[in-house]
Amino acid sequence: MKTSFNLLTDEQQEFRQLVREFGDKEIIPKTKQLDVNGEFPKELYHKAFEMGLTTMTLPEKYGGQGMDIFTYALLKEELARGDAGFAGAIAGSFMGSLPSLLDGTEYHKQLVAECLTNGGIMAFCLTEAESGSDSASMRTTYVDDGDSYIINGNKCFISNGGVADLLQVWATHDRTLGKDGISCFLVDTKTPGVSVGKHEEKLGYRTSATTEIIFEDVRIPKKNMIGAEGEGMAIMNRSLNRTRPTAGAGAVGNAEYAYECAVEYAKVRTSFGGKPIRKFQGVGFMLADMYTQLEAARQLVWYACKCADAGVVDRKLFSAAKCFAADVGMKVCEDAIQVMGGYGYSKEYPVEKRFRDAKIYQIFEGTNQIQRIVINSDICKD
Repeated sequence: MKTSFNLLTDEQQEFRQLVREFGDKEIIPKTKQLDVNGEFPKELYHKAFEMGLTTMTLPEKYGGQGMDIFTYALLKEELARGDAGFAGAIAGSFMGSLPSLLDGTEYHKQLVAECLTNGGIMAFCLTEAESGSDSASMRTTYVDDGDSYIINGNKCFISNGGVADLLQVWATHDRTLGKDGISCFLVDTKTPGVSVGKHEEKLGYRTSATTEIIFEDVRIPKKNMIGAEGEGMAIMNRSLNRTRPTAGAGAVGNAEYAYECAVEYAKVRTSFGGKPIRKFQGVGFMLADMYTQLEAARQLVWYACKCADAGVVDRKLFSAAKCFAADVGMKVCEDAIQVMGGYGYSKEYPVEKRFRDAKIYQIFEGTNQIQRIVINSDICKD
């Protein structure tokens, strides 16, 4: 927890310590069984709401904390150190709110504020079964019907899908137009025709309510469209330019706890004449590499977030931060299991869970292969 050279303000350090204590005292012990059951932590989410953690990035004028991206990333890391899926629930509301806050009217912003300041949950409904990385090929449609739009289609792998109150939804009015046919909408989950489909039985990230969302003749007011018709993909990209710098923070936080467990184990586990295994180079060098990799990932995420706060839009930097942190998170969790041997592989100890949770960071918010495409595209521009 010590931060060199006082890189954080006193307020940021206080917030960080507050969330660290919340993680140690409540998130870690309470999510252990929830992970086994694949259950969303409703009580913890309510506690986080009371602490102001679910409205961190909501502007103060709308009742939120008005935190910048960097401070949000600091706290997201600590939340993920507690539990990745729980951190993802809060991140899901952040993602779900951004299109309205960045490109919406006052009406849209008030809808988002009303949801979040009353303890509600939002979801970012983009992914479909046949349009994961290729969002422009989505099949969910909308049609103009007088003073309304009617939406039909299915979304899948939606974080907060089973618990959300308000959805940010993307749909197309003409699939032949590709990205130019896509628009963005706010949809209340109580609207007739909105239903929750399959709950995903996942390897990890099991405290996240990840589900299918089904839209059957869902009628919404025309004023619920964000921006102009056909601007949906541009709105999505502007939102991702705010969320992607923070995407790696969760991977770092999740792996940080695995690293801490491995260090503590290596201090007390003895072998070959009662010598702590941390004193053997085979283990000690692994711990040193884990620390180095985590700190490098953390600093890259911090730098990307600082740039985003300064108004610098650098896609390759944001993608690099997400990609590198996700890969480091996976490697550190793998090495934590190796340090702990059979105990690391056992469900009796927490690192096997961290290993399972780490994998998703290489997949969602744009796979690491997609991030590398973005990086290569930007560095190789003619």
